[in-house]
Amino acid sequence: MTDKIIPVADIRYASRVPHIPARITAPTGLLGDTLGRPLRDLRISVTDRCNFRCSYCMPREVFDKDYAFLPQTSLLSFEEITRLARIFVAHGVQKIRLTGGEPLLRKHLEVLIEMLAKLQTPEGKPLDITLTTNASLLAKKAQSLKDAGLQRVTVSLDALDDTIFRRMNDVDFPVADVLNGIEVAQKVGLAPIKVNMVVKRGTNEGEILPMARHFRHSGAVLRFIEYMDVGATNRWRMDEVLPSAEVIERIHAEFPVAPIDANYTGETAERWKYLDGGGEVGVISSVTQAFCSDCNRARLSTEGKLFLCLFASQGQDLRALLRGNYADDQISAAIGHIWQARDDRYSELRAALPPDATPPDSSRKRVEMSYIGG
Repeated sequence: MTDKIIPVADIRYASRVPHIPARITAPTGLLGDTLGRPLRDLRISVTDRCNFRCSYCMPREVFDKDYAFLPQTSLLSFEEITRLARIFVAHGVQKIRLTGGEPLLRKHLEVLIEMLAKLQTPEGKPLDITLTTNASLLAKKAQSLKDAGLQRVTVSLDALDDTIFRRMNDVDFPVADVLNGIEVAQKVGLAPIKVNMVVKRGTNEGEILPMARHFRHSGAVLRFIEYMDVGATNRWRMDEVLPSAEVIERIHAEFPVAPIDANYTGETAERWKYLDGGGEVGVISSVTQAFCSDCNRARLSTEGKLFLCLFASQGQDLRALLRGNYADDQISAAIGHIWQARDDRYSELRAALPPDATPPDSSRKRVEMSYIGG
């Protein structure tokens, strides 16, 4: 008998095959974890590849030409993704965000979006289907994405200064092409567009006000994200984090702002409105003001591993159930069992420590953002 060869990339992160409860119960849409948090948001990574090499996500010294990305046979098919999405929706998921890597690198992504757009909540409502992208391919694909049923996009953009932006994406990609992608997406109706800027002290904090000036009155919602300690390859340091409070102070000094209520429970961004009617701006304080208590998100990797936290080190292998001839009700029961046992709150535990203390689970290999999506 020939031994089966398992690609190294396919076992990059520890995982276990989920337990199927002896008693199978139908989903109610009211699933809660150990802290009472519901399951409302599913983030699906459709590829682990990206055409950028941003230092805080996929640094070139790690993700070089020899890096072992997942083989095509490991990736979930569109049919498998849709099957899982349907099961998650029955458990209460109302929003699906497609991520990567760079999701627009996945061939024929429009087909998947069209499949997902046909799903409905138990109440008969359509899902909120969104996508996060670096916008390098957005101008080319915006219309087909909209036609397939995509509703909105979030664009990652870390600087308006072309020199800074090219240095940060590390592939010499021009900022003008990203701005063009945003413009085309707005024209076809993928709105309101959100623009996410990761702020890294010593690298691009000088771009805060230029970004604010540019996106005021544009219809797009600019959000500043604290540089996070996700994974290990980005060599994160606390002294490179610029607190969101300081970001708001800088903006308020030039364009007065006032806080406004969240759109929904579990929203990660703290919202502020320009007092002159210039729209709104947001901050995601993932380091200095943890929002674990309201986290209602699950993450599905491109090869079907379920992660319950962005800082997790181990996933649950749902692909093994999909390809193991298990019925939908069995997979549903397994997912319900996993979520009900969830107690993740990494950021809250880290925030409670003294400044010089070692973060929780620091010795464990945490999942990389490029693998699971932000």
